[in-house]
Amino acid sequence: MARRLQQLSLPSPRTWGGRRAGAGRKPTPGRRPGVPHVSRRAHVAAQPVHTTLRAGPAIRCLRSGRVFPAVRCALAVASHGSFRILHFSVQDDHLHLIVEADDTQVLARGLRGLAIRVARAVNRALNRRGAVWGDRYHARALTSPRAVRNALVYVMPRSVAQCFAWLATVGWRKHGLIRLDEQPRIRAAARGGRS
Repeated sequence: MARRLQQLSLPSPRTWGGRRAGAGRKPTPGRRPGVPHVSRRAHVAAQPVHTTLRAGPAIRCLRSGRVFPAVRCALAVASHGSFRILHFSVQDDHLHLIVEADDTQVLARGLRGLAIRVARAVNRALNRRGAVWGDRYHARALTSPRAVRNALVYVMPRSVAQCFAWLATVGWRKHGLIRLDEQPRIRAAARGGRS
């Protein structure tokens, strides 16, 4: 009488690919960790967004006399009807922006287009080729009048702009006007060397 063969299954541990503890590129020693590659929240049109773009290690001069005019022109052209740059601050190695957008897709496309436009302007000004930005943009939705006001306090004293056109809603004013000498408060977590 013939015996039926039965396939035995052996559990095999997963040893590569997929999500697991310790997976992924490790941060370079001495550098701040990058923006995590996770899905971004859906954007609400009524909420401005505080965005930061950090330059890579090869770019340390966004405020120089040769580069800043090109950056300023690129920022001016990047603002349009459905994607608006309300305020900006250019630092040596990063940009702070407060932007508004009509929806999530417009925000993503607007920031991607802005990053490309500014990178090309920087490369033209420096007569170079290659990557300008060191990481993805960091974005934080400003969900309350106080959050908008705090972001303005953070961005404006560091801004190189001479005057500001107040295009955003004025709800943040109910928490008080911004004094010329006002500085952002440093949180306990931020004191460890992160700005």
